[in-house]
Order: sequence, then structure tokens, then C-alpha cells
Amino acid sequence: MRELSEQECFWRGDFGDQYVARNQGQPLIAANLALFAKALARTGRIESLLELGTNTGNNLQALHQLLPGCVLQGVEINASAQAQAQALGIADVWHGSLFDYPRERTYQLTLSKGVLIHLDPQLLPAAYAQLYELSRRYILICEYYNPVPVEVPYRGNSGKLFKRDFAGEMLDRYSDLQLLDYGFSYHRDPQFPADDVNWFLLEKRP
Repeated sequence: MRELSEQECFWRGDFGDQYVARNQGQPLIAANLALFAKALARTGRIESLLELGTNTGNNLQALHQLLPGCVLQGVEINASAQAQAQALGIADVWHGSLFDYPRERTYQLTLSKGVLIHLDPQLLPAAYAQLYELSRRYILICEYYNPVPVEVPYRGNSGKLFKRDFAGEMLDRYSDLQLLDYGFSYHRDPQFPADDVNWFLLEKRP
């Protein structure tokens, strides 16, 4: 049995439960819908996708509206969040760590949004491998960007939030990946404010 990292235990426990309570509501889903509409504009038809780090399903709700014919799959480590996401009835949400999710099938798109930033940096290669190996074609990364790795205090906690060039590291690691598109969602956007997230759409070359 693999020992969970400090960060995985943190999100599986009380702090993860508190995050669930804070991050709810239709404005968040609307902002996600606007972000994904831009981020996926250059893709072909997407019939299946996997989100690593689903939380309560805010992203999946937006994606369900945007891609009504797409089969949605989620992965979530926090039991309360997983139960809420599963109860939406729009996706099968697997309870556990993204590092332990089995590679039994692949999806046309794999996605992380606000997840890589909270992982132990030493485990990022394993997270990248999951995003890459589970994807048949597209990978969408929506995270806080910084040109060099940096740690940021997070709600009074250290070692829980890290910014870096996640997409660039994946492009360097996998030679068959190419950058299709990228963008930014600003917290002062008058219509769809988001949390200053940079998104990067990658595609596997044939």
C-alpha cells in the first residue's frame, strides 16, 4: 500500500472538507463554462474526458453543459467532495488519489484545474504521467503559472501551494506533445471572474 504524501492527507482531511464548503455556487460554474468554451475551442469532437481532482464537480457541471454528449469521468481524494460530485449524476467519480487511478482505459481529453499546484513537487512527474498516459489526444492544464518554480503561502499553510510552468514541463518531458492554445482568466473580469488561472491546451501528435 502506497503511503500518501503530506499534501494528499491535507486534502483528504478537514481542510479539504472546508474547501468543499467554500467553493460552491452558480457564478463559479458560469465562470468555468466561459473558461472551458475558450480553452476547448480548437479541439475536435470530444466524446470522453477525465478530470484528475474533481472536488464537488464544479468543472464537470460546466463541461456537461458545454459537451452534453461527452462521457465524463472524475477522480477525487476527499470523500465528501467525491460523494457530492457523484450525486450530480453526470459523471462517474472515482474515490482516491489521482496517483492511484488505474490506467485501464484512455480518454480523448485529460484535465487538471487547480490540482497540480497543490501536489508535492517531487510527485509532479507521476502526475504528468497520469495526464499523459490516460489521454488519447488532448491534455488541458488550468493552473497558476510562474516561469520558475515558487512556493506561495496558502491560507496560513506552508508546503501546500506551488506555482511553476506545468505545461512547459510536460512539453519538455513528452516530445510528441504540442501546444495548441493557451489563455488567462482574470479575477476582475466583469462577466466571468476567475481565480487568475492560466490554461494550456496540449495535443499528442499522431
